[in-house]
Amino acid sequence: METPRLAVGAASRPPPPTPRFRRRRFPRPRGGVHCFPFARAARPVLLTRCSSSSSSREGNGDSRGKPRRESSSTVRLDVDADSDQVPSLADEGDVGELFRLAQRNILYINKQRLMAMEELKKLQDENNLLLEEIQVLETEMQGIPLEAAQSLSFSELLLRIDTMVISGMISMAEASDLREKVVTNRSIIQSAFSDIHHKPNTELLSELRLFLRKPIEKPLHIVHICSEMYPIASYGSLSTYVASLSCEIQKKGNLVEVILPKYTSINVDGIHGLRRAEAEYESYFGGVWHKNKIWTGTSSGVGLVLIEPSLLSYFSRDMLHGYPDDFERFSYFSRASLDYIVKSGKRPDIIHIHNWETAIVAPLFWDIFAHQGLGNTRILLTCQDLNSECLEEPNILEMCGLDPNKLHRPDRLQDTNKTHLVNILKGGIVYSNKVILMSSTDSKDSLIHGSRHGLQSTLTTHKEKISVASYGLDGELWDPSKDIFLPRRYSANDIEGKSICRQALRRRLRFNGDSSIIVGCICDDNSDIHSLKEAVHVALRRNSQVIIMEKLGSVVNSTLQALKGEILGDKIAFVEAYDESLAHLIYAGSDIILCSSFEDPSLQTAMKAIKYGSVPVQLNFPSDESRELEGHDCPNTAMSQYIISTYGDLSLSQTLDDFNNDPSHWDRQIKDGMARGSSWDMKCYNLHWDAYSSIRKL
Repeated sequence: METPRLAVGAASRPPPPTPRFRRRRFPRPRGGVHCFPFARAARPVLLTRCSSSSSSREGNGDSRGKPRRESSSTVRLDVDADSDQVPSLADEGDVGELFRLAQRNILYINKQRLMAMEELKKLQDENNLLLEEIQVLETEMQGIPLEAAQSLSFSELLLRIDTMVISGMISMAEASDLREKVVTNRSIIQSAFSDIHHKPNTELLSELRLFLRKPIEKPLHIVHICSEMYPIASYGSLSTYVASLSCEIQKKGNLVEVILPKYTSINVDGIHGLRRAEAEYESYFGGVWHKNKIWTGTSSGVGLVLIEPSLLSYFSRDMLHGYPDDFERFSYFSRASLDYIVKSGKRPDIIHIHNWETAIVAPLFWDIFAHQGLGNTRILLTCQDLNSECLEEPNILEMCGLDPNKLHRPDRLQDTNKTHLVNILKGGIVYSNKVILMSSTDSKDSLIHGSRHGLQSTLTTHKEKISVASYGLDGELWDPSKDIFLPRRYSANDIEGKSICRQALRRRLRFNGDSSIIVGCICDDNSDIHSLKEAVHVALRRNSQVIIMEKLGSVVNSTLQALKGEILGDKIAFVEAYDESLAHLIYAGSDIILCSSFEDPSLQTAMKAIKYGSVPVQLNFPSDESRELEGHDCPNTAMSQYIISTYGDLSLSQTLDDFNNDPSHWDRQIKDGMARGSSWDMKCYNLHWDAYSSIRKL
């Protein structure tokens, strides 16, 4: 076929200066055929650019589109007849069309270049963030992350005071006074001034003067004696509570240590520098002195002591709790912990005990150990669940060295309803200097007068030393902006990462499609099989994708097995073993998270859902009577009031409809929820610090 030619100009006109053609090959547009009406994605577009010049390029051209000069008045552009790279310009076309063609391509290339630069900048920022986090992890692997960072800041602060003197900002006398106060209060200063590198001297001096002008309290030494701590040994909400509170208190310049049993199933990967001490010590139990091994390490900078009986097998079992001899196990551990504190020469300001498992520490301390060098130590009890009390025969108290005749009395450990038994949790309440009841949904009065436990009279008698604290989320563990388990982190101000997490969740569970709403559920022992089954059917009828993962317990596992046998299809996935990384991805990738109930005192599931930009929907709605009893008068339940007022009346069916009918409303609602504070660095920390300060021996 003859090559078509494009003639520009007329023979009757004087010959213009010979145009100069240069061939350029532009990169393929990303958008394919939709970018330009003339562009196709199959091959790069070949364009010819025309410019006037006094000198011309001689030659005959070629079949790929080089211009060929035939006369002084005619310019020919040859292209392949079957090529789809260059748009066909009819003979009546002119050079102006060619210029406009090139200009459109140039504008497109410039736009693509700007987009590429923005994408590169974003990738560079993410890369820098990852490099910083890798550096932090590497320093943690070396064993001194917190100490090294704080030491550097402390040294820099003293050197900055030197430069303030030299520059004339402060006098030598003031500098000497500042140095003395900084060195005297080193632990607090290191925490408060940990990031001063980018602060100018004027700002730093103002903050330093203001800080040192305030009365500075002596740092506290707090020892937790507890049955679990995340991520070492986890069973319920107590584990994350102990880990979060310990980290927050230590960040403020205090010394925090945690004593735990050395379970066989302990997560050694969660402990840095785990080692067995060379020495062993003895503790009393059952009329005999038993040898114990000591293991030490750290977790997130908090010191750990793990106690392992040398001969007894109390903690060489698969589960942490749930055995008939649980009281023997944990009373042994409680007594061994106090023996360790005395024999190691520790003099803590506060011994913090938790739930009935270590509540026996309180009567043990005041009857036996307070006179062994611990006269200035005080006891604080935290209770997560008043319904878990532990009732035992009085004589069993003799095993850990207590006198049953002295303690089996109405004003001490005798149970109110079953008077022939002793109530271990009651003993902790009576003998502790301060009691904190944990609940995000109830006020102090509603907890004290609750009808489900038999501690009303005891709590009423000791009402003045009782406080109520709402739960918070561990800001280091449950925060999508720094979650190490997510493929892309995100926040209320940068929500794009959530869609990436949603895609990652679909790939991991092998879900097809990318437009369905994802409904996630992490079952616990409070999950109701009938409500869950009904919710799953509702979600599947609305073409949603459903993920159900077991959290803990064989009962839940059997529930999932039964549900799995009844509901089949490619839009539902069952995960029968709890997976920490997958749990984080479910919260991040789901649009809706099913919760057992908003009456759960910890509200952990609902708070995690909101923090990760998902909508919490409860399966079990409260009765009208329980709604009236909700603790709206409690100042610590701001988060629970927000959850109940915003999501309390929403059914799953209604939520799915709203998602489809008004997505912009939910976008705003989700961002508002994510921005709300729910971490420990708020009221919960302040309440605990006030409790510690109120009972410390000055």
